[in-house]
Parts: sequence; structure tokens; C-alpha cells
Amino acid sequence: MLDHDSIRALLNELPGSPGVYRFYSAENELIYVGKAKSLRKRVANYFTNKKNLDTKTRSMVRKIERAEYTLVNSEYEALLLENNLIKENKPKYNVLLRDDKTYPFICLSAADFPTLTTTRKIEKGKGEFFGPYTSGRAMHSLVESLRKTFFVRTCDLNLTPKNIQAGKFKVCLEYHIGNCKGPCEGKQSAEEYDASIAQIRNILRGNFSAVKKYYQEKMLQAATELQFEKAQFLKERYESVLGLEKKSLIVNPDINNLDVYTIVRRDNRAAVNYMSILHGSVIRTRTIELKTVLDETEEELLLHAFFTIHEQGWDESKEIICNIELPTLQSYSKVSVPQRGDKKHLIDLSLKNAWHTLTRYDENKKEKPELRILKRLQEDLSLKELPAHIECFDNSNIQGTNPVAAMVCYKNGRPSKKDYRHFNIKTVTGPNDFASMYEIVYRRYKRMQEEDTPFPTLIIIDGGKGQLSFACQALKDLGVYGQIPIISIAKNLEELFFPGDNDPLYLDKKSESLKLIQQIRDDTHNFAITFHRQKRSKDTMLKSQFEELKGVGPATRKKLVAHFKTFKKVKEASLAELTSVIGVAKATSLWETFQTEKENPGT
Repeated sequence: MLDHDSIRALLNELPGSPGVYRFYSAENELIYVGKAKSLRKRVANYFTNKKNLDTKTRSMVRKIERAEYTLVNSEYEALLLENNLIKENKPKYNVLLRDDKTYPFICLSAADFPTLTTTRKIEKGKGEFFGPYTSGRAMHSLVESLRKTFFVRTCDLNLTPKNIQAGKFKVCLEYHIGNCKGPCEGKQSAEEYDASIAQIRNILRGNFSAVKKYYQEKMLQAATELQFEKAQFLKERYESVLGLEKKSLIVNPDINNLDVYTIVRRDNRAAVNYMSILHGSVIRTRTIELKTVLDETEEELLLHAFFTIHEQGWDESKEIICNIELPTLQSYSKVSVPQRGDKKHLIDLSLKNAWHTLTRYDENKKEKPELRILKRLQEDLSLKELPAHIECFDNSNIQGTNPVAAMVCYKNGRPSKKDYRHFNIKTVTGPNDFASMYEIVYRRYKRMQEEDTPFPTLIIIDGGKGQLSFACQALKDLGVYGQIPIISIAKNLEELFFPGDNDPLYLDKKSESLKLIQQIRDDTHNFAITFHRQKRSKDTMLKSQFEELKGVGPATRKKLVAHFKTFKKVKEASLAELTSVIGVAKATSLWETFQTEKENPGT
């Protein structure tokens, strides 16, 4: 953090004019970009007025190691520069835009006999672009209507005058079914085709009045010349245009060349809706979601969205209406907050769209918490399938004694205790966690193979890369490696390891995904520990009972435990059974001891 002397030197150096300031951390990372009418006053606010700063801002100030600034001629230029720097560097403490969609455009190509296509990429020189459109379905419907109304060709033939005159092309099915007039064979002139393109251009710009006037004049001319079939055809085109206009007209057609912006906010989230109005029609619309990091104002949030919406530039001659005051956009001819009439109706419509964005988000939060967390886990681990069935393994032994293991099962984000399993380690001697992990994973999925039981959608191994490697080998030996996603979690730093990847994944310590993994891991560990304690206690009691027997040494005791398992079965065994295990002499002595106890209980 900047020391007292450095802060004083910086504030003395800063001018009272407009500019953009940048804060850097000790790692030389750009962490915040801001604009100001007066650089000195704005920057001083961070260091001399700490009591009024919110928690996140104070956290940012503590990380500031140095500051830089750039002077500009006006606050408007500061706004432009700030936006560019944020977009390029994405500083940690600046507003986060949630809008990551690439919206589609309609392209009117620059070729001879232009075509209408849809695209998500604007390429200069390819033609004229109209949009963006937030509804792909509505956009494709519009393109299809325009093609049929104005007989726009759908082929990509190079219809230069030279190629047409040379007779290189033949009309296709579109011509025969009446959707195209055959410019490829010269059946439609370039002048007639361009006249239709001019009307398409007007419609895409929202200027329906010019198109209606064009067809009205053509209809009148055809009727005057007694060309009734042509007049009927033009009437049909005119009615098609009216249909398109009816779909897009929402307010008074006298409202023209107007942009609408509204912002709504809830907690640390906001949504900005934008609509562009031309001749009473909405020709563009878009909603941007934002997540606030510091205590940004609604004006600041809206301006961030403004520059994202207008990445392709904007018309400064337009009028803007908004639901909040925007004093910094005076480059437009007029900025106002309407209180009544048709413009207020547009504000209400825009607000409805903005609130819908936040409401939709809230509705998503209402889904079951378990499902929400599983979706997040799927995203964080890049899983192809929702991890609805998770199994986790852990070993437990103390100085190599009583090695056991456990597996817990979570289904749909909740413990499925009927599917929990304990394992007695059978093939491993001594404290070998790696080999024990191989054994229990192999045994578990070998049995599932034999029983034709569905495999889990995620396996979690409690341990580091070593345990993960042996678990993967077990899956390979079973021939199912790659069919089940598998990870491990190391306890010290909560690192997540993936097979074949040396670099661990670190999830946010507060993330719901990591908390679920930790919960499952801890549940498995506790389940294994409990089993281990029960087994040790049982063995201790068994050992104590045998030690009380006279004439039974360690070697004999070991034979009895290995064969009969419990002290009760030893006492109930016949003389012949005991003889087969420990010999005639010892068996006779032990059998007589048990018979005496039965005849004299309590002695």
C-alpha cells in the first residue's frame, strides 16, 4: 500500500482537471480504472475519506502500490478512455459485465444483386450491417419475409454483368416457384432489383413510410395505365409491408430517431435495457447485465453498458430518454427523463425488459440449491454430465493397524446413506495408502461391473496425486478409465488434481462447488475413522478376552482368532473343531475350561 509520503506526493502532483486514473497492486497488476472531472479531488477521496468508503473499496485501497493518470480535454473524453482501458485490461475492482453474448446482424451484401444473410461477425467491406438482434428467431423470420416480399435471391452466384451476358448460369427452383425473378439469366434488370433493395434498406432502418409511399405511387401508376395485374401484385407487396410494420410499430410513428435507456438495480446486480426507435418502430434492442464490485452509482453503471452496446459507434444527433438523469451525455442533441405520454410508455416498456432480466435470474436462484450447486460444480470441473451421482473414497489406519477404507455416495447433491460402504483391506500389508486406494477402487467398480450397476458421474479421491494415480490404474485395469470423471482433493491447500495434469485447480474458497467437495470428503473421512475405531475397539475386546484364558499364548490366540473370528464361536466350538486348529493337548485343556464355566456360571 502507498505510504503516507507517497500519497501526499501523488495528491500534490495531481491537477484539478479531467482525466483517467489507474491503480496498480504490488504485483504491478492494474486493479482499478476511474475517471474524474477533477483528478485531485477524486483520487484524494480514497485516501483522506476512508471512513465513508465501503468495505470493498477499503480493501482495494489497501492493495494500491502505485497510481498513474492521463489528462484529457473533457469529462466526455475521460469516459471514452476509461471504457477502453476497462475493456482491454478487465481490472479486478471495476464493474463486471455479464453480457457475453455475440448478437446476430442482418447483412445486405455489397455484391452485384445484393443478398440478405445473417451473421454474428461484422466485416468491413462485406456490405451493410443492421442490428444487433436479440432474438435470432425474429431476425430469421424478418429475413425470410423480406426475401419473399422483394424477391431477393438466395444463391451466392457471382452475378456480374459479364457473367450474366456470357450465360454462365441457369435459373433454379426458387425462380420456378416464384420466389426469385431470375437475375442470373437476365430476367430481372439490375435497376429493378436495386429498387427492391432500396426498400429493404428502408425497412431495416425502420423507415416504413418511405416504402409505403413507394408502393402507393407504383399502384396508382399501374392503375392509371390499366395494368391491373401489376396493380394487384403491387397491392400484395404493399400489404406485406403493412404486415411487417404492424409487427414492429409500438408507439406513435411520429416518434423518430430516439434511443431509450433504463437501468434497474438490486443489491450488487443491475440490468440496463436499450431500445432504438425509428418512426415509431423498435429497430434494435438489447439488455446488459452488470455485477457491481465497488459502490458504483447508477449513472456509472449505465455508462459502462452504454459503451458496450455501442461498440460499433452511435449517432450523436439522436435524442435519448432515460429513467435517470444523464448529465455526462450532452453530446447528444437532447437527454431527458419523460414523465408522461408515448415516451413515458417507451420507458415503461424498457423497464419491463430490464426487470425481466433480474427476475429471470431470481427465478433461477429459486431452483433447488442442490441442483444449482451441481450445475456450478459441473461448470467448474468442465464435466460433460451433471455430477448427480458422486462417490468418494478414503483410507484409514493408525501405524498400519487395522487398515480399513470407506466410500460415501451422494445422489442429486444429498447423502445417499444406504449406498455408503466400508472396506476391510485384504491385499495390503502395512500402512500403504496408495495400494489400499487401488484395492478399494478396483473392488468397488469390479462389483458394479459384475452387477451391471450404473457407474457414478464423478469419483473423488481423498488425497493427492499419488492416491489419484493408483485409483486411475484400478480403473484402467478394469477397462473403464475415461468413462468416469475422477479427481482428487489434497487436504493442505484444498488443491484439486486431474489425471495427467501436474497443475492443480484452485476453486474460490467461498465457492459452493468447493464446499460441496469438502463436505463429501469430510463425510467420507469421518465414516472411515468411525469404522476404524469400531474395528480397533472390537479387536481390543477380543484380545482382552483371550488374554484371560489360562495356557493360551500369542501364537495359539492368533490361530483361534484367524479361524473362529469371535470369542463366542470359540466357546461354542466342539472338542474336535478346537483340536483341528490348535492340537489335542491345548484343545482338551481349553475345552475343559469352557465346560467348567458352563457347569459353574459366575465363578
